[in-house]
Amino acid sequence: MTGKKIAVLATGGTLAGKAASAADNIGYTAAQLGVEELLAAIPALHGAPLVTEQVAQVDSKDMSFELWRQLALRCAHYLAQEDVAGLVITHGTDTLEETAYFLHAVLAPAKPVVLTCAMRPATALAPDGPQNIADALAIAAAEGAHGVVAVCAGTIHGAWDVAKQHTYRLDAFTSGDAGPIGYVEEGRLRLVRPWPTAAVGAQAALQKWTAAKRWPRVEIVMNYAGAGAEVVEALVAQGIDGIVAAATGNGTLHHDLEAALLAAQARGVKVVRSTRCAQGRVLSPAGAGLPDSGGLAPVKARIALMLELLA
Repeated sequence: MTGKKIAVLATGGTLAGKAASAADNIGYTAAQLGVEELLAAIPALHGAPLVTEQVAQVDSKDMSFELWRQLALRCAHYLAQEDVAGLVITHGTDTLEETAYFLHAVLAPAKPVVLTCAMRPATALAPDGPQNIADALAIAAAEGAHGVVAVCAGTIHGAWDVAKQHTYRLDAFTSGDAGPIGYVEEGRLRLVRPWPTAAVGAQAALQKWTAAKRWPRVEIVMNYAGAGAEVVEALVAQGIDGIVAAATGNGTLHHDLEAALLAAQARGVKVVRSTRCAQGRVLSPAGAGLPDSGGLAPVKARIALMLELLA
């Protein structure tokens, strides 16, 4: 590590989870151990220049916009400290990709912000959290590292691309067809593509998100065989602000669902098309009636649309 500090911000998740038996990797309760307990379980970190903060203690399926506000503000605080080289955020796997994209969109950090996680609780016979934390710290301390990334099972993913791809195995994340940024091997980084570029307008986005008295309501509607108009019509009746369509293939929509989305758009609801495909992006033909997400997956397109609506 460098002589500078690494700030470790904990939010809970499986990484901090406990089960009644070491043989139980699925029947655990998430977010039970505090950040100091997590770090104390990694002998190699004893005496390391770390500053810690328990920002939240939640199962990441319960992540909220208010917690995002708190986390973003704490990140901004530590990023502004000259003696802090980078940040590590411990997080549950379920919504890690959303938090990563959100922080990418509002921080534009010149230092590394590294999210990490675990697929097994801290009480497991062979927990993966300690190694993931050690890898995250290696990234946060690396010379030249910057931007929001995630690391799991030794693989470094950019915030724009990262997605959870598996329900159980330790190597649960993918970067899709973009590929990972690199790998952590015995504490050393091996990069295969550049660090993420900063998001345009991030500072303004952070100010608008943290000042908002109400966040825009944006929902995701999926296309599938037999998809109809009813869900969209119900959302419009409730005063929805935006809708992301998780379309099939290259942004295709059942004609009834498409008609309802076009009608919603005509009434002032912001509508964006993404795809439910794990790889690739929507390539829109000229004159497409509904704009596409610019390559963002549905859950990230939702965040981008919320930030756009705040503007």
